[in-house]
Amino acid sequence: MAIGGKRKRNNDSDGEDNSSKRETRTETKEPFRPSMIKNKEKRSEIHAKLKHQKKLEKRAKSNARDAAVKRAIELGEEPPEKKVPKTIENTREVDETVCKPDDEELFAGNDADEFSSILKRQQSPKILITTCRFNSTRGPALISELLQVIPNAHYFKRGTYDLKKIVEYANKKDFTSLVVVHTNRREPNALLIIGLPEGPTAHFKLTNLVLRKDIKNHGVPTSHQPELVLNNFTTRLGHRVGRMIQSLFPQDPEFKGRRVVTFHNQRDFIFFRHHRYIFETKEIKKIESKGKNDEDGKSEKVPDHKTIARLQECGPRFTLKLKSLQHGTFDTKGGEYEWVHKPEMDTSRRRFFL
Repeated sequence: MAIGGKRKRNNDSDGEDNSSKRETRTETKEPFRPSMIKNKEKRSEIHAKLKHQKKLEKRAKSNARDAAVKRAIELGEEPPEKKVPKTIENTREVDETVCKPDDEELFAGNDADEFSSILKRQQSPKILITTCRFNSTRGPALISELLQVIPNAHYFKRGTYDLKKIVEYANKKDFTSLVVVHTNRREPNALLIIGLPEGPTAHFKLTNLVLRKDIKNHGVPTSHQPELVLNNFTTRLGHRVGRMIQSLFPQDPEFKGRRVVTFHNQRDFIFFRHHRYIFETKEIKKIESKGKNDEDGKSEKVPDHKTIARLQECGPRFTLKLKSLQHGTFDTKGGEYEWVHKPEMDTSRRRFFL
């Protein structure tokens, strides 16, 4: 009998264990990204190559699309439809209050609303601008620039007067609108526009304020009456707010001043911009095809002048968002509201009210 002999292993059981260990596991490989490379120089190099490749592919698609359009025009066929990218604006929720060009009720309401006398040039606008009771340096700075933007606007020092007293005073002095600039923590944060004498009253939240001195290469506006551009006020509420803003400005712009005031609505944010046109003459050298040759046998370059138009921002620059629209003049206790923004109304990113 052999002492200390080795125990024999069961080959069958070991074979089963080894085979189970050798089972291939299907692993999902992540797609390659330049961010996986740890070397910064190599990572930036590969990123630049991928970016250049995408640019070439985009250019090739654009050239192929242009060639297809040109070929269809030569053959007298209809060109292929241009693809429109999907955005939040063109995929907005369907709104029944969107104004239509054949809406007779809308045009009848325009003739009877509070702004019809100004917009029909029967009355010239006269604006009173004031601040809240506790204002800061940025509030009067904004007002001084608004006085240059809005023609026939006057500043009234608020002091300790109640807003209802100021409304009564403005009605006696035949003002057509009252604008109140509110400040919080030394920064203008709200704008209150009151139509006189019968209202309505609009409360806007004011953000992203940039004064003229903070705008690079800003221009200095003249005293001419500006052109007014209102863009993308499509619903009934937006149409009413747009007419209220329009009533702040005269309806006979002086084009010689080359001033443009823009209120652009995008996703219920109203962006305010103030520009002026600038016409510059730029010298362009043209080579004559038949031209004369100089002593060296080269064609002469004849200077030519081209007029270029561009915009120069005058400031200020800010963004408004409507919070409420109230019937009549300012009344926080017994006032009736036409529209009030509430947090529960923001159910979708594609739902807009203006």
